[in-house]
Amino acid sequence: MTSSALNGFGALRHRNFAFYLSARLLGTIAVQMQNVAVGWQVYAMTGNALDLGLIGLAQFAPFVVLVLVAGQAADHFNRRAIIIVCHGVELLCALILLLFTLGGFQVLWPVFAALALFGAARAFRMPTSQAILMNLVPLESFGNAVAISSSGFHVAVIVGPTVGGLLYLFGPAVVYGTAATLFLLAMLLMSSTRVEQPAIHKETPNWNTLLEGLRFVWLRPIVLGAISLDLFAVLFGGATALLPAYASDVLQVGPHGLGLLRTAPGAGAALMSILLAFKPMSRRVGYWMFGGVALFGLTTIVFGLSQSFWLSLFALFVLGASDMISVYIRHLLVQMETPDAIRGRVSAVNAVFIGASNELGEFESGLTAAWFGLVPAVVAGGVATLAVTAVWMWRFPVLRRMDRFPGSV
Repeated sequence: MTSSALNGFGALRHRNFAFYLSARLLGTIAVQMQNVAVGWQVYAMTGNALDLGLIGLAQFAPFVVLVLVAGQAADHFNRRAIIIVCHGVELLCALILLLFTLGGFQVLWPVFAALALFGAARAFRMPTSQAILMNLVPLESFGNAVAISSSGFHVAVIVGPTVGGLLYLFGPAVVYGTAATLFLLAMLLMSSTRVEQPAIHKETPNWNTLLEGLRFVWLRPIVLGAISLDLFAVLFGGATALLPAYASDVLQVGPHGLGLLRTAPGAGAALMSILLAFKPMSRRVGYWMFGGVALFGLTTIVFGLSQSFWLSLFALFVLGASDMISVYIRHLLVQMETPDAIRGRVSAVNAVFIGASNELGEFESGLTAAWFGLVPAVVAGGVATLAVTAVWMWRFPVLRRMDRFPGSV
């Protein structure tokens, strides 16, 4: 892989990648808008931080049950078709939330049911989306495609919460209706994509093939260290789950302020991904990864202690930028080290770690906030992230000493 292939936005010259990226952009905007509306609506109904944690748990429970099966599906069926179906299920979830709002329900189980269905769709979409990227661009453009895809994702993370917060001023039904429209557009764009996927494997699915991804990751300390570091760091540092409570009780801003707070991490991550697209990381990769996670923990502590809206925005911006470093490194490591025949299953293992760190981290944050209060929960999470970084640097010296990506020259 040459450095020139990684610079700029050259991967966008590939039509199929451009269509895939557009679909991913719209789908992510819809998800982020929906997250703002659900979080604010649920907290307004109950005023209980634990319910914010249950939002994450409702999505994580079906995700963790199904994701390994989904990885095997990505290796045995058409990846493009799987993603289209997943966007269709997400569209259904948005419509359920719309009907819940228009119906004036005062119980939360329909919301959690819709989010559980959404988590099931995400279980199939996430590993498939990771695995399909290598089928959309040549190998020499893959690193550039990862940076652009990450940049597009975080642009959506910037736009989605802000738009969602603004639209929420007209009511949550407007947010859910808009999200449903965007999911429909994502389905149509993905339908226009043509994927050069290798021949589908005819092996009979069984427990042995199901666990192939786990065995692959376990036998490679660099990959295991990278994805487990992200799991435990973000698991303890998941302050973003508590943003509705922070916006309401600590910073005293409304839905629009919540939208800006949710936007800040994505803005930092987007800027970092653009920098990585034009100036890719090539040396001292291991130290960059650990440094990014340590900065993530430090800025979590700053956010937890802040009572200033602007300082909180800045802390979340830096938090997102530092997290992007580890995301970029982990994605390149996992995909470049994995044969296409098992890429779906290995991506599923990676997705389990990412999903656990996000949704389970949201539940952990909501639970500790209910026990100890908002500020102590966030600060303790940041401290735990710093501790995890130190332990992983000791436990995975091969990752700490890694200088270049596999295949780099």
